Amino acid sequence: MQLSDFDYTLPPERIAQQPAEPRDHSRLLHLDRMTGEISHHHFYDLPQFLRSGDVLVLNDTKVLPVRLFGHKPTGGKMEILLTKKISGAGQREIWEALTKPGLKLGQSALVSNQEISLEITCQKLNEFTREVEVFAPQGDVLQALYHLGEMPTPPYIKHFVGDPERYQTVFAHHPGSAAAPTAGLHFTPALLQQIQDQGVEIAYVTLSVGLGTFLHVTTPDITKHHMHSEGFVIPKETAQIVNTALKENRRVIAVGTTSLRSLEAGAIEDASYPKGWHLQPQQRETELFLYPPYEYKIVSGLITNFHLPKSTLLMLVSALISAPQTPHSFTTLAESFLGKAYQEAIDQEYRFFSFGDAMIIE
Repeated sequence: MQLSDFDYTLPPERIAQQPAEPRDHSRLLHLDRMTGEISHHHFYDLPQFLRSGDVLVLNDTKVLPVRLFGHKPTGGKMEILLTKKISGAGQREIWEALTKPGLKLGQSALVSNQEISLEITCQKLNEFTREVEVFAPQGDVLQALYHLGEMPTPPYIKHFVGDPERYQTVFAHHPGSAAAPTAGLHFTPALLQQIQDQGVEIAYVTLSVGLGTFLHVTTPDITKHHMHSEGFVIPKETAQIVNTALKENRRVIAVGTTSLRSLEAGAIEDASYPKGWHLQPQQRETELFLYPPYEYKIVSGLITNFHLPKSTLLMLVSALISAPQTPHSFTTLAESFLGKAYQEAIDQEYRFFSFGDAMIIE
């Protein structure tokens, strides 16, 4: 498959700069992946597409304020984005980071205000990132991040001036991500309760969103692209809920591409299940890269935002649309059901990307 197969043209004005208010008043495009039929709704209409017995799986990761602005010992300005914690706790931690300008091995930067500071020293160089030691002289790295850091909204969001908590889901619980699982931003506590009241089970996974989700594909042949690893956790309770649903041929619907990657990465072959797979409780790293053709093992539906051209997220969604068990095979995005849905969303002036509108695919 070629990278150009996943391209489309998006007018810049369709990129959302602010989230919808209230959260569940964003728009919702419904796409039937078997027929290609499209209909238009609002996110608060989501319950009409869910059935009693469905399992809705959400990513409960919490975004940390990991964008830092400091200076080198020479006085030069420095921007640091901490993308993934590798080890350590308390006063000293090791992180994967992007730096601008790029720190060289052994170079350091200081981030501080009148009360607290962080010292960041480059320990290792990688192709896209730096491995850095983050040291909090006054005591605790996590506390220092909350004093010194900013929420790392994506670079295509130029004008967001609202409450930083709008870049968190209402169910965010486990700190560790450099970006929000944006499909979850549309939910309110009341909507989640309404969904549960109609007999839908809600379960959680945790995937710490980092470069693996957003790193650009640069290889013309997408099969040559290597996904950056991201850590995920599937709790025992979630595995039990999902496996019971799989045994009973009930639907498992992922909220967001990160939830979907976690579920598919956690699949274990098991002939005793109708689809031949069950979900294993686990905590580990995944480099799973999903693109057509791919036979989904756990997930049967997806709630997601609209994604960037040529992105791994767009490829993942394309794989769901053209899964081998559906009658629609994938040639290019433009010729697929998904491509037609994206074009209709553009024509209907939907809002795209992190603060944009959503779609449900079933």
